[in-house]
Amino acid sequence: MKVAFATDDGSRVNAHFGQSPMFAVYNVTKNGGEFLELRRLPVVLNQDEAGKIDSRLEAVSDCTLLFIMQIGASAAARVTRRKIMPVKVPHGSPIEEQVKRLAEMLQGKPPMWLAKVLRAEADDIREGEDADGTHG
Repeated sequence: MKVAFATDDGSRVNAHFGQSPMFAVYNVTKNGGEFLELRRLPVVLNQDEAGKIDSRLEAVSDCTLLFIMQIGASAAARVTRRKIMPVKVPHGSPIEEQVKRLAEMLQGKPPMWLAKVLRAEADDIREGEDADGTHG
C-alpha cells in the first residue's frame, strides 16, 4: 500500500496536513517499506484554506494511509471521504521508524483500524477487477 507522510524535511513527520510543504511517499508491505518519492507542493501566495486542502488531497490521492502531526476536522473528513486513513503521530516521529512499525503490523495480526483499511483496499481492487472484466 502507498503511504504518505507529511513532512518538511523528508525524514520526520513534522507537519500539519494543511501546511505541509511536501509528502514522503512509501510503498509498505509486510516485507518492509520502499521509498517512492517526495511530492513537493508548489508555493501559492494568498491561497485560501480550501485551495491548500485541495492541493494536498491531490498530492496524496493514490495513498491509503496518511501520517500527519495534525489535521483539521473538515480536512480529516475530506481525506476519509477519499478512502484515505489519516494517522496522527507525535511531532518529529522518524518516518523510517513509522514505516518499519507499519510493516511489522502487516506481518502479524494488524490492529482493527489497519485491518479495516486493508479490507477496504481489497474491496476496491475487487470492484476494479469486476468493472474492467478481469475478474470472473
